Amino acid sequence: MDEITQLIRDYYWMKKEILRLETILFGKNIPMGSWGVAQYGIDAAMPKGSSIRSAKELEKMDIREIRQIERLEAYRWNVYALESAADELDSEILKIIYDCLLDNMTYRQIALHLNISKDQVQRQKAEIIRQMRQTRQMRQITANLHKEKTHV
Repeated sequence: MDEITQLIRDYYWMKKEILRLETILFGKNIPMGSWGVAQYGIDAAMPKGSSIRSAKELEKMDIREIRQIERLEAYRWNVYALESAADELDSEILKIIYDCLLDNMTYRQIALHLNISKDQVQRQKAEIIRQMRQTRQMRQITANLHKEKTHV
């Protein structure tokens, strides 16, 4: 199984794990729209606490907390890339099937939902994977996955 297929399968639990880690580390869930998003105007000028720990706090953190932050950042990157990849797909049916796959639906459930055959769903998924391989963002993710595997 290739990396993109595995990432699509892992999306559902990564999303849940992000919520769990945010609650543990920050005491609340942070909306995806504010992950690393620049602010403008008065919002940019107002002082605010950082969602990421300060350098002083990082020094006091134990190994487990540091590992949780690193995992959270990696999962956020993967989830963001997977969710934005839908914009790169060239047909509406591919976008719908992709969304269903991210929602952890089976081929059978997708086929029933769209009134098509399971074989058609599988062929469309293969096309989704093909198109996603061509995006720069997915190439970066798979490169990062290869890098992580060699460091382990």
